[in-house]
Amino acid sequence: MAPLRYYTDILLPFILLLISGVVFLCRRNGLPINWPFLGMTPEILLNIHHIHNFATNFLKLSNGTFLLKGPKFANIDMLFTSDPANIHYILSKNFPNYPKGPDFRRIFDILGNGIFNSDHELWELHRKTTTMSLFKHPNFHTILETTIKNKINKGLLPVLEHYDVTDLQEIFQRFTFDAICVLLLDYDPESLSVDLPFVPCEKAFTDAEEALLLRHFLPEKVWKLQKRFGLGKEKKLSEAWKAFDEFIYKCLSQKEKEDEESAGLLTSLKSGFSGQIGTSCDSKQFLRDVILNLMLAGRDTTSTTLSWFFYLLAQNPSVENKIRKEIQNKTGGRNWKTLTSKDFEGLIYLHGGLCEALRLYPPVALEHKAPTKADVLPTGHVVDKETRIILSFYSMGRMEGLWGDDCMEFKPERWFSKGVNGIGIKHEPSYKFPTFHAGPRTCLGKEMGMVQMKMVAAAIVCNYRVELVEGHLVCPSDSIILQMKYGLKVRVVPITTINQGG
Repeated sequence: MAPLRYYTDILLPFILLLISGVVFLCRRNGLPINWPFLGMTPEILLNIHHIHNFATNFLKLSNGTFLLKGPKFANIDMLFTSDPANIHYILSKNFPNYPKGPDFRRIFDILGNGIFNSDHELWELHRKTTTMSLFKHPNFHTILETTIKNKINKGLLPVLEHYDVTDLQEIFQRFTFDAICVLLLDYDPESLSVDLPFVPCEKAFTDAEEALLLRHFLPEKVWKLQKRFGLGKEKKLSEAWKAFDEFIYKCLSQKEKEDEESAGLLTSLKSGFSGQIGTSCDSKQFLRDVILNLMLAGRDTTSTTLSWFFYLLAQNPSVENKIRKEIQNKTGGRNWKTLTSKDFEGLIYLHGGLCEALRLYPPVALEHKAPTKADVLPTGHVVDKETRIILSFYSMGRMEGLWGDDCMEFKPERWFSKGVNGIGIKHEPSYKFPTFHAGPRTCLGKEMGMVQMKMVAAAIVCNYRVELVEGHLVCPSDSIILQMKYGLKVRVVPITTINQGG
């Protein structure tokens, strides 16, 4: 026994010293520690509550691309990248080799056969039909502007007038939920009203998105087990799924009972997708998938951008004043309600402010890709069909190499360009600013989203000054959509009160 104890006394300190050395070296370079068998799982679990900033830190330290190792037995290694060359290559130059893939479809099973979950022929069908049935509908822009103005006048402004302190993120979520329901389903749930009613489908989006992010970092067997037994966030995801189905199917059934079909967007969508079943063998379920995907895009990306935009404005009152003055100059003393979508194109300060919010806080913070065959990325990283690639759009907006040493500053002027006709809007390549995605999958609703955000922003800026509630913590949530974890508690002060010195 003595020799064994002798060797133990020698080896144990040596092993502890070796481990300490590894930890020290890894901590010194700031990168996650790759532990034997466990991979980088301990670091992931310790930082899951701020995963986007965690990813940004290790990407900055690794020239924009880093392999995050999972446990040996789990097959969840993820290649994170924020390198523009890789982004351009994956989303554009070699697009056919980087579909969403089967892993994506399993993680986002709640989206069914919708456009976000589709590849190849089914994706092409969605792209073409949605464009023709929705965005190229002869009355689309009129319906859009009318819907937004009505919702501002009858929902947004009365609610802001009623509450001294409010959660502006919740207000925007209710606003965009109502608006997208009117556009797609020809039905207004009126979740944005003074009494702020509870609408299960409206609240279900947040619960679903938090669970979907967690699925990226858990072994598939683990989250499937949680789903089977109704545990953790999987329980909330199942409840959200039920809420979506009940709401959408009820709206579709109600429209079918009506004697006359309107010439609205729902009729156009139903006609465009008539006879299509995807892989579900059920045309009604397929229509549900189409609508849910469009609702997700219409509610969350717009409301999230508006929330971060007003958070940034509240911290930069000089920018808020410049935007207000710009709108006043454009209207020439007329009411802001007279502004048309064409007028908004000339509001460069407002446009620049929204682009800054989108750069710093992109609604879709990351994108999941899987190559169909082995490939070499422009950065030299080798990938194969087992590689899970995560495109970190959140990190891209925070890279000094892309946006300069002042990349963390809110500067609408960053989006100005000087020409012979004066100052105009600067357009950045999509592989540098991929908020609306890039390549063939570029967002179909980009124009729609910008028009809606500008109308809402103008209505609030012209009537109120937004002030953050002192002590309220604002930080990104752990979700596939970059919402605010604790909301955006603000005080809205009428402009008339400010002008009167109140």
